[in-house]
Order: sequence, then C-alpha cells, then structure tokens
Amino acid sequence: MTAYSFSQVDVFAPEPLTGNPVAVVHDAVGLDEGKMADFARWTNLSETTFLLPPTDPSADYRLRIFTPRSELPFAGHPTLGSAHAWLGVGGSPGREGHLVQQCGVGLVEILLEESTLSFRAPDLLRSGEVDEETLLRAISTLGVPPDRVLRSNWVDNGPGWLGLQLRSAQDVLDLRPDFVAMRGLEIGVIGAHEAQLGEEIGADHEVRAFCPEFAVPEDPVTGSLNAGFALWLIRAGHLPSDYVARQGTVIGRDGRVRIRTDESGDIWVGGTCHTLVEGSLTL
Repeated sequence: MTAYSFSQVDVFAPEPLTGNPVAVVHDAVGLDEGKMADFARWTNLSETTFLLPPTDPSADYRLRIFTPRSELPFAGHPTLGSAHAWLGVGGSPGREGHLVQQCGVGLVEILLEESTLSFRAPDLLRSGEVDEETLLRAISTLGVPPDRVLRSNWVDNGPGWLGLQLRSAQDVLDLRPDFVAMRGLEIGVIGAHEAQLGEEIGADHEVRAFCPEFAVPEDPVTGSLNAGFALWLIRAGHLPSDYVARQGTVIGRDGRVRIRTDESGDIWVGGTCHTLVEGSLTL
C-alpha cells in the first residue's frame, strides 16, 4: 500500500460547488492501469485523473483520464482541474504563464490567466455530417421535436460527441432524455439564450451533455463538448468568435465556460477552478 497526494477540484465554477469536480491523484508513478480504473470507479465522478512525469520533453506533465467505466484520450474539465491541482502543489511550468499537458490525444496547451485557466481546443478526431439513422435515433432519445433541431455534426475530440444545435436555450433546458435508449451515443446540445436573459445570467448559450455510456447520464460541465461545439459552430459561422456557455442548470450546477478565439484563429476554452479537498489516499 502506498500513499499518494490527492486533490478534488471544482472546475468551470464561478463559485465553489457550482461546477464539475475532478479527482486528481498526484505523482501516480507505481499505480497500474487496473488500480487507476478501480479508483475512478470508486470515486464515481465524471472523471478521475492521474498526474505522471512526461515522456515528451515538450510537456510539463503527463495525464491519464478515467471515467467510472473507461479511459479517455482527452477531456476538458479534467485538463483544467488537473493543471490547477498541479500548480497548487508547487508545479512550475517550463514557460511562464503557459502549461503543456501530455495526454492520449497528444500535447494540449493551457494558458494561465489571472483568474482562469484555458486550454486550446484540440483538433476533432471525428467531424462532419451525422448519418440520418443515427441522427433520428439521437433526436428520438432526447424527446425533442425534429423541427427544434437547427443542425447536427460529429464533434468528437476523444469522448465521442455527437453535437446538436437547438433553436433556443429553453429547448435545451426542456429535454428529458431516455438514457436507456441512448446507450452507445454521447450527445451534446447547445441553444442560444434570449439577449436580455443572457445579459442577466452572464451566459449567451445553454449546453447539456449526455453520456450514459460513461456511467454519467448527464455531465455537469463539459470542456471537451464545449470545445467541439466551438470548433464546429464558430468555424461554420453559426456562433460568434467569443461567447460564454452555461451548463449544469437542470442538475443543480451553475457552470460557466468561456470561449475565446485568438488572432491566429485558435479557440481557447476556459473557466475558473477551486480546490475544495486536499489530502492523501492509500492504494
């Protein structure tokens, strides 16, 4: 049995307890894949991560990411939460204000700003049109009238997301999905808030993420999905270059994801993190 330092971080959280928690195991050298998977299943969070020394000299650290059921090559809120936790225990990036994370999809850049961390949206592993049979199944499992769906696309940067843009944020909030029928699909939805309400709540769009295959029927706040939406909808001209998405409303969270496009056209996905639990675990 070995003791490891441990953190639990609330990510995309304007205030503590409003975002999506990630469990972070520091300096996880010596833990085999089976133990990692067992611990992730035990935490029963959307994701649990393990910080390791990099094997690429360009990276500051290497990250392995597990859901309660499987390992992911990339996920957004674990990326930011793990970076926050690594910095919190004295991690020092090779370049000031800039982190490089090594994970399954390769190297992911992270910017350290005054109150937020942001990762550069990785390229999509799968994009393009959704075939009619899959699209009809997705719409059916969500229980949304087909005429409320504006457009669809694969936005998979690791977890397998199928993205739908609905006509309004209220359409997104009204969804009551059938998770049994949805099995085998990871579906994300986005819809715009009316301008006045958006100003009041500080968010332009509402997002929800459904991933029963990962033993997480609805994910509270999802960086990978928001990154995929931004790459698809900004580059297609359907969303502005900068905006804020709210997520987690229906399940009692109040997350905020900030999307920004820089001068070179790269898209950054950011939010605020809070470390809420620190200690050690023995495995």
